[in-house]
Amino acid sequence: MGLSLNIDISSTPFYKPISVMQFAQECLNLRNADPNRPLSDRDRLKLKKALRGIRVETTHQEGKRSAYKITGITSVPLIQLNFPLDDGNQMTVVQYFWGRYKYRLRFTSWPCLQSGNDSRPIYLPMEVCTIIEGQRFTRKLNEKQVTGILRATCERPRDREKSILKMVEHNNYSADKLAQEFGIDVTDKMVNVQARVLPPPMLKYHESGKDKACAPSVGQWNMIGKKMINGGNVQRWTCLNFSRLHIDGVKRFCGDLVKMCNAIGMVFNPMPVVEILSASANNIEGALKHAHQSAHNLQLLIVILPDVTGHYGKVKKVCETDLGIVSQCLKPDKVERANKQYFENVALKVNVKVGGRNTALQQALTRQIPLVTDLPTIFFGADVTHPAAGDDSSPSIAAVVASMDWPEITKYKAVVSAQLPRQEIIQDLYCTGTDPEKGTPVHSGMMRELLVSFFQKTKHKPSRIIFYRDGVSEGQFAQVLMYEMDAIRKACASLQEDYQPPVTFVVVQKRHHTRLFPEVHGKETDKSGNILPGTVVDTNICHPTEFDFYLCSHAGIQGTSRPTHYHVLFDENRFTADGLQLLTNNLCYTYARCTRSVSVVPPAYYAHLAAFRARYYDEPLEGWDSASIVSGGTRESAATGTGAAGPPVTFRRLPRIRDNVKDVMFYC
Repeated sequence: MGLSLNIDISSTPFYKPISVMQFAQECLNLRNADPNRPLSDRDRLKLKKALRGIRVETTHQEGKRSAYKITGITSVPLIQLNFPLDDGNQMTVVQYFWGRYKYRLRFTSWPCLQSGNDSRPIYLPMEVCTIIEGQRFTRKLNEKQVTGILRATCERPRDREKSILKMVEHNNYSADKLAQEFGIDVTDKMVNVQARVLPPPMLKYHESGKDKACAPSVGQWNMIGKKMINGGNVQRWTCLNFSRLHIDGVKRFCGDLVKMCNAIGMVFNPMPVVEILSASANNIEGALKHAHQSAHNLQLLIVILPDVTGHYGKVKKVCETDLGIVSQCLKPDKVERANKQYFENVALKVNVKVGGRNTALQQALTRQIPLVTDLPTIFFGADVTHPAAGDDSSPSIAAVVASMDWPEITKYKAVVSAQLPRQEIIQDLYCTGTDPEKGTPVHSGMMRELLVSFFQKTKHKPSRIIFYRDGVSEGQFAQVLMYEMDAIRKACASLQEDYQPPVTFVVVQKRHHTRLFPEVHGKETDKSGNILPGTVVDTNICHPTEFDFYLCSHAGIQGTSRPTHYHVLFDENRFTADGLQLLTNNLCYTYARCTRSVSVVPPAYYAHLAAFRARYYDEPLEGWDSASIVSGGTRESAATGTGAAGPPVTFRRLPRIRDNVKDVMFYC
């Protein structure tokens, strides 16, 4: 199409331009700050973390405002702070403010803001500082803040289109002198692109159900009259309640959940292997260990979380890396209000966690998917999640999942690995070392482990590899392709010298600003006013020579749907555009956690879930050995081809996930 201008609405949170005292009170949940009550060490550290890097201005001098960047806060209260004078004497900050500005400081028991560096610090009492307007908040938002920003910025397609056109009108490019000088003319209308709507696949369910197959309608379907194609068998289970819910209500809930699981195709023992118990939220680790010791070979532990949020990660870390328990966590407020739909959704998750299969593509079972069902084919999904902005101590976490069944392509095994912070290339895709006793080379890595697992499960060597890679920006395409394709090749060759199955390497991108609107609002749309699921665009707005397409595989719920951009970087399997688009769209209907097609191809989605889960493993628990530190200097050099400059970077290794947990889709 030639040169195009991409315009979209972008939202970001900002710091409120309020006094630092007000900020501190909100941060520490204090109604009225007591000037004479010192802060606890915990509150002081929390405030220090929240304020570091923020720019403030002072208000104690009439007609003059000075700006500073906060580097920290003092460890001692304001009243104890002093500094040397030129004559060698000491003066307190409180005395200085009274003597110089006739300003009487009130909050003398509170710490002081610090600017400058440690050798020449500048002390700024909190009560004389306000936060400068217009500073972006780049840290992680809490749940309440995320809900707030979504509510404020969420727009239906019709409204979003109007907002964008209004912005174009406001920018008035035709009157822009620079645009005129360069002979650039910007049209005031959105570009029309040709699109196709791919048909949904037929989904296969168990023969014993009323509906043995199902044709989804507008990206969704339900379990009425259907039974899971392969129901899991759960004989040994129990439940731990950490909430304030009464134990009788918890037992009733578990009974209803078991009934639902059995109704839709599982074999679930109605009796728990040990009695359902309540335990204190202050002793989560101890209660989990006690449950593990009481019930040997537990297949499933149902956990009702404490009423206060923040304990989910601890439960998952202890269960999956320490005890080897597959768990299903539930929020107490959801348990109290549970309805049929909720039980159904939980049952879908439970089934895949105990090794079952919810549904499968009918075309896969009848071996009718080109370049997939004729020869053993393995699907990979890979993602790297990076620490939150401002967090310099946590590693990046890579996750790779791979399909473990063929031809169904529904079960995925996940492996995770920590690596250098903000490193996008997956370091542990393939590794070599030396056996310390024999001195022989040892091959390992995520890719190799998953290829071996596929062979053990299916008794086939993969004849094709399809690799969906999430989270790579355009500027990193060449680097990621070169390093990771090399790792894939080496992992295959390490299993058998001449083993080189053809690979298709596809990058999956959600973070872009391309939005697709219906040409006529209200016509050819889903309930939310968005384009229909299955809409694919591969002309005009795509790359002129490379193989890429935009696919909107899901039905919108609220706001404007974001199509996923699939960019094929390497294709030895020689997929046609239609073939890969149809395959990718069909796979989006096999996501285990709901009866809807999803917006991202499931292998990439599962890799994202697994990486997100592993982030919890990185948080040390009390009494745990957190000394498993790896130096990353040499490995980074190998990855980027540069010499290690400065001291080597270190990061914590993740604890190992127990084998029985790793064998199922524990991350769902």
